[in-house]
Amino acid sequence: MEFLPNLKENKKNNFFLLAGPCVIEGRDIVFEIAEKIKKITDELEIPFIFKASYRKANRSRLDSFTGIGDIEGLKLLKEVSEKFSIPVVTDIHSAVEAEMAAKYVDVIQIPAFLCRQTDILVAAAKTGKVVNIKKGQFLAPESMKFATQKVVESGNNKIWLTDRGTMFGYGDIVVDYRSIPEMQKTGFPVILDITHSLQKPNQTSGVTGGRPDLIETIGKAGIAAGVDGIFLETHPNPAIAKSDGANMLNIKYLEALLVKLVKIRQIVNKF
Repeated sequence: MEFLPNLKENKKNNFFLLAGPCVIEGRDIVFEIAEKIKKITDELEIPFIFKASYRKANRSRLDSFTGIGDIEGLKLLKEVSEKFSIPVVTDIHSAVEAEMAAKYVDVIQIPAFLCRQTDILVAAAKTGKVVNIKKGQFLAPESMKFATQKVVESGNNKIWLTDRGTMFGYGDIVVDYRSIPEMQKTGFPVILDITHSLQKPNQTSGVTGGRPDLIETIGKAGIAAGVDGIFLETHPNPAIAKSDGANMLNIKYLEALLVKLVKIRQIVNKF
């Protein structure tokens, strides 16, 4: 974590948190969410990286909301970083986006569906930013070592790996907690995405469903299994969120969840 200069020292050996809305919907909502999360994480001494997509490229339907504009979204992320003195992360969807996004963010995220795309991984690596690679729903955890090798061989060893579940059967995702120690064998921090792991993709409506009632369960189990970081999406009113509302955490429940996860982490640290 030392490669993120505006991330406070993790004196308590806490997990770190990537959290925010799915996509940038507008300035007011982004700043409201960032301020609330920062207040909570400061009190609990959890290192915090604000996340939001400046554009959503992987949508089921053509009429789905994708963003407010690339540069507009990226500028808002930069504003959040400067106003609250926190790092920010966003995902890219093609190699040409890497250099553009790197001007505004601290961490570049590779979406799960794109984790094997060599040109995207290489482009992200060459920015010199931290590269967070999400494990494909279609990949075994041990296969992620090849994704990390592409980044390292491109001159960048600032890597995180994120598990967001594995697809089993039709329209459902399962978290295999063996993935956490398996991916930690790479020597890089491993994060568990506790909201996307509860998606119900490819629903008949063309809008992804979810099980937000199980977010706490997935989070507790991940911390108990020794994960280094937690990724989650949160919103003041998920019912009207413009993307992934069905599996987001209502922000009013965030503090209570994090308090429980910190307590579990404290127990894990004793062993």
